[in-house]
Amino acid sequence: MDSLTAFAEAKLEALDAQALRRRLAPTRRLDGLWVERGGRRLLSFSCNDYLNLSHHPAVKAAAVAAIEVHGAGAGASRLVTGDHPLLAELEARLARLKRTEAACLFGSGYLANTGLIPTLAGEGDLVLVDELAHACIWAGAQLSGARVVPFRHNDIGELERLLAELRAAHRRCLVATDGVFSMDGDLAPLDRLSEVCQAHDAWLLSDDAHGIGVLAEGRGSAALFPGATIPLQMGTLSKAIGSYGAYVCASRAVVDLLKTRARTLVYSTAPPPAAIAAALAALDLIEADSELTARPLSRARVFTQALGLPRAESPIVPVIIGGAEEALAASRALEGQGRLVVAIRPPTVPARTAPLRVAFTAGHSEADVLALAAAVRPLLRKEAA
Repeated sequence: MDSLTAFAEAKLEALDAQALRRRLAPTRRLDGLWVERGGRRLLSFSCNDYLNLSHHPAVKAAAVAAIEVHGAGAGASRLVTGDHPLLAELEARLARLKRTEAACLFGSGYLANTGLIPTLAGEGDLVLVDELAHACIWAGAQLSGARVVPFRHNDIGELERLLAELRAAHRRCLVATDGVFSMDGDLAPLDRLSEVCQAHDAWLLSDDAHGIGVLAEGRGSAALFPGATIPLQMGTLSKAIGSYGAYVCASRAVVDLLKTRARTLVYSTAPPPAAIAAALAALDLIEADSELTARPLSRARVFTQALGLPRAESPIVPVIIGGAEEALAASRALEGQGRLVVAIRPPTVPARTAPLRVAFTAGHSEADVLALAAAVRPLLRKEAA
């Protein structure tokens, strides 16, 4: 056996011993709610398609029409020949939704954050990151070459202390957080973060991947704090919008800088026309139906009330199980009842806090939600015992 293969096998054996090895599970999404996995039909509570728009007839029709007109792929980087007309149209729509001057589209959320942060921060600068921020924020911060310092989750006091101690020694400062945290589903206090950042000349970045489409009539988490100044609003097209890609909404100057200097835009093929057209159609539906956008959070609150859990702030509800093996066993038990509820394990979450991550969508009925709560309740009692 060569040394590379031996290294990989030893790593995999160690992960297996801790129930931390990940394996892909081929899953066919039948519609916005049901999936087929391992030959079984399951009601999914593990998808980020919060509005079920990836299967909406209008969204699919828009994608098909775009392929007929523009082809299946963009063909090149946006700065070469890949800047098809749909991109500018979607950027204008997103800027309008987010009430910013401009927007810049990227191929994915990971590309957006790993391109955005190094464009704005570098050696001699300071990046402060909420400890529970998404992995792509951390990756972008680390790639920037700036000094990167974490602050305790949603702890405004610690952030203020760090800024008071460190800001003056650095040229520029960026503070990065999720707007809706992807594992716990709680919200960042963007109003208070904004105040502290403005007081210390720090630029606030909020990742709204899990807020757009489902909070504040679809405008996202920032719109819940109308007085807040959030100069960098990032998010994805792959969750409530039901497509693929990502955006950064900011001032015109910042967007123009990203388009000429963000390496993940300059050196990546542009998003395909079908994905952009699908997102445009999804935005039409989001802007036209406030009841649709409110339903995922409403369903999540039915669930938390039924189980006596803290009131949901977003469509995401973590049900803490504990150890990785126990969380996997709980997930398997629910799958045996015809429900897909995936366990999240370290390093995505801290050790001994592995949850079932429950994600609610507009298509789940209250009966679906209450039935899931009844199925989860014995698992909670078992863990508590």
